[in-house]
Amino acid sequence: MSKQQPATGTPDELSRRLGVSDAVLIGLGSMIGAGIFAALAPAARAAGSGLLLGLALAAVVAYCNAASSARLAARYPASGGTYVYGRERLGDFWGYLAGWGFVVGKTASCAAMALTVGSYIWPGQAHAVAVAAVVALTVVNYAGVQKSALLTRLIVAVVLAVLAAVVVAAFTSDAADAARLDIGSDAGFGGVLQAAGLLFFAFAGYARIATLGEEVRDPQRTVPRAIPVALGITLVVYAFVAVAVLTVLGPEGLAKATAPLSDAARAAGADWLAPVVRVGAAVAALGSLLALILGVSRTTLAMARDRHLPHALAAVHPRFKMPHRAELVVGAVVAVLAATVDVRGAIGFSSFGVLAYYAIANASAWTLGPDEGRPPRFVPALGLAGCLVLAFALPLTSVVTGAAVLAFGAAVYGIRRAATVRAS
Repeated sequence: MSKQQPATGTPDELSRRLGVSDAVLIGLGSMIGAGIFAALAPAARAAGSGLLLGLALAAVVAYCNAASSARLAARYPASGGTYVYGRERLGDFWGYLAGWGFVVGKTASCAAMALTVGSYIWPGQAHAVAVAAVVALTVVNYAGVQKSALLTRLIVAVVLAVLAAVVVAAFTSDAADAARLDIGSDAGFGGVLQAAGLLFFAFAGYARIATLGEEVRDPQRTVPRAIPVALGITLVVYAFVAVAVLTVLGPEGLAKATAPLSDAARAAGADWLAPVVRVGAAVAALGSLLALILGVSRTTLAMARDRHLPHALAAVHPRFKMPHRAELVVGAVVAVLAATVDVRGAIGFSSFGVLAYYAIANASAWTLGPDEGRPPRFVPALGLAGCLVLAFALPLTSVVTGAAVLAFGAAVYGIRRAATVRAS
């Protein structure tokens, strides 16, 4: 296994411009995004009154993944996240599989998030708005990661203000009833597991911090600090929002809600807040889309450097020090998907792919030695087991589609490897 870290000061290296607060905010922009506006209702349908148990379970698995990712990112401060970790610790195939699942799954997620922006801003022209959003955010990213971090700060501030308004309105409402917080699950443990798998997807944005490992200052210190801070803030926000919504809607009402936070605002007697929540959801979706494009382009860069993707995509802009070709190609693919296909209901495999991605991260962290900053052994072990359990607890269509995407990627790798061996 190679243990080499990227060279510094080379023309193809990205510029290290982000500090701890920048990295935390990029993580928050990824996690406190559209997921909190949409994930609560399907989780309630799966677990009923066990929604909060599902949230707690998702948080435990997310913590283990975050701890493993943080230690690996400090050891390998390069773009690519788990693609790099799997390659360095487990072998080329496992790194490739993690990168494949991430790029394919998250590209579809980008298109879905863009369409979510369009459906909130102008439902009648959702595709056109989605394409405009992708183009605008690609331009921002092209100007350099610092511009992206600045926009993310504004987005996170708006979204947190909207969520705080919903929480206050719910807790101060006459409709609030703490008896609705019964944490027992009518759906059984299987329902809690499925809810945890759905809610985990909303936590998974801290991967964006790791994929930016080549663009943060002092990565051995910055990344291990930024990931747990971002995850901790997100968990507190999610817990407050989930409890607030449950107190006014109850598990049954939440399970039936099409727009949970807007419905909670109306149930709390704050009808004026419903359109504000709609704006907040659109802004949150923009934040998630911005972070997703950043993450996918950086993983594309790493895979292109190793020629798993066209090597031309490994180019780094001489002025802005960002992967400009990867950024443009990712933006173009997402724009085409957003303009032509409604993928919002067809990306269940993304959750499966994210869990597989983190399973490889935990397996990689298990191989770290004591002198390499290895986390306590139970952390990667629990994280790996949790990822596998939650992945296969997802709805059957998500499992089948996700497994098919990974199997196709593995087949492509095998064919290329065989062709390389024959050529040599």
